[in-house]
Order: sequence, then structure tokens, then C-alpha cells
Amino acid sequence: MAELSMREAYGRALAEYGMQHPDVVALDVDTSVSTLSSFFAARFPERFFNIGIAEPCMVDVAAGLALGGFVPFINGFASLLSLRALEQIRTCVCQACTNVKIAASYAGISDFKDGASHYSITDLANLRALPGMTVIVPADAAEAAAWVPIVAEFDGPVYLRISRAGALPVFQAGTKLEIGKGLTLRGGRDLTLVATGTMVGRCARAAVELAQQGIQARLLEVHTLKPLDRDLLLQAARETGGLVTAEEHSVIGGLGSAVAETLAEAYPVPLERVGILDRFCPTGRDLDILMDACGLSVAEIVAAAQRVLKRVRT
Repeated sequence: MAELSMREAYGRALAEYGMQHPDVVALDVDTSVSTLSSFFAARFPERFFNIGIAEPCMVDVAAGLALGGFVPFINGFASLLSLRALEQIRTCVCQACTNVKIAASYAGISDFKDGASHYSITDLANLRALPGMTVIVPADAAEAAAWVPIVAEFDGPVYLRISRAGALPVFQAGTKLEIGKGLTLRGGRDLTLVATGTMVGRCARAAVELAQQGIQARLLEVHTLKPLDRDLLLQAARETGGLVTAEEHSVIGGLGSAVAETLAEAYPVPLERVGILDRFCPTGRDLDILMDACGLSVAEIVAAAQRVLKRVRT
């Protein structure tokens, strides 16, 4: 795993960005020592607002700050922001077109010790359905930090999905990140692995295992779930004939669904989706063990790729 957690990389990057941008403010809901917005609070106490345990109220306050010319980053647990505060995000952020940035920490099942109430396995489905919302899912700590200035300077609502933990490092320094433009991390013509978030690193490992079997898998990172890079996906579909999606999220409504919609509309090819099946996840001894138990293992990605390749060749 990466030495630096994704939440720490984000927290440090936000504080650093705030040094040169006095219009940036941060809000939290008594979780700053967890989300690590505490780095920003320590440097800029006059620009940090602890709203208390009240996610919906935090969204409303952030909307007001945005209307006053500030660039607010709201911080909290993804499970609570995407459920408890969803109505306020819909109405006061998306419908009102306020420039609020949602840093959703402890995303996916990364809070492995606390169980289903603290997991966010439907947040991507909830947020990408909201009109006007941009949804970004970094792959590792370095990428999470790199997204902070891009998100801050983008005009409009953004949902930035942050893992509690580290992730297998894949982001290369100097890589250009652009909202709505995916990345090709590995070439291949036999099939395509399409991954987002923490599953990018696992797909990279799966691609190596597949290569040892004589299967050349292309690897795409879809960091922007909305707007989706349709051109990149359709090019991969035409050139490789089959796709596997992988996400630390339910198979319903997230990356797999978005890719399936795109293919069904424009270029249908065999597709397998690796993600959390239609169930709640248990607690785990550590995150890697829990991810494997929830169907997110490298072995499952390899098996899905083999199934797709069989369908392509028959």
C-alpha cells in the first residue's frame, strides 16, 4: 500500500493550496481529525468552520459562502454526505448551481472496522444522478493531491471521492489530469480493463498476471465518472472487443453501470463488472482482506477478464 493515505494527501494539498488562495474556505462536521481537513484548520483557523454533527447544515452554509464569492470545500464521511445531506446537495448545490466542492472521505469500504453504516457503496450512483454534478475518483494519494487545485479552479459543484486508506500507487508525477478525460495506463488489444479509484492499482496487477498468461489487457483509468469519457471507452470497445469494469462500489449505478449505458447506446460488446454485489458488506480485519472478501480481488479481475475474452472469441 502507499505510505501516505489518500485522506492525508488530500488534507495536506488543500492546506497548501490555501496558502495562495484566500478565497478558499473549509468546512467540517466534527470529523476534521478523521478527514484531515485539520491541516487546513491549523493554518487558517479564520477560514475554517466546524459546523458540528450536521452534514445538511454544512451544505447549506457552504452554499451561502459560495454565493458570497468564496470557494468552499466541505469535508465529511462519504456515507453521510451522500445520504444524510443528499437533499441539500441536490437543492442548494446542484439546482442552485453553487460552486461547492464536496470532499467525501472514508469512501467505499475503506472504513473497514466500522461496518455497513459507515461504508459508501452507493454514493457514486447517488451523486452522478444529480444534474450539474461532476464526480471525480482519484486512484491513489498522489492523484488525490493533484486534483485539489483542479477541483478548486473548476466552476461548479464537484464530488471528490477520498479513501480513508492508501492505495496501490499508480499516478505518475507530471501526468496531466483533465476533468472528463480518462487515462490509458497500459496498452493492449485483447481486452480492456476499465477502473476507477482504488481498483486502478488492483487492475494494474491483474494486467501483469494476464500478460503472464499471454493476454494483453489495455488498462484505462476513469477518474471522472461524470462527465464520462465516452470517446476513450468506445475506442477501447472497437479496438479490443470486450471490457471489464472495476470499482470499490456497488455494481449498481457506478462505473460499471455508466460504461454499460455507454456501450448499449453506441457500441455493444461483452462486458463484465467487478464490484460489490447487491449486498451490505461486513467488517474486516484490514482493508485488503475485506476488499478481497467483497469480490474486489485481483483474482476476480483476472477471472472476469478471462470470461470476457471467452465471449469475445466465441
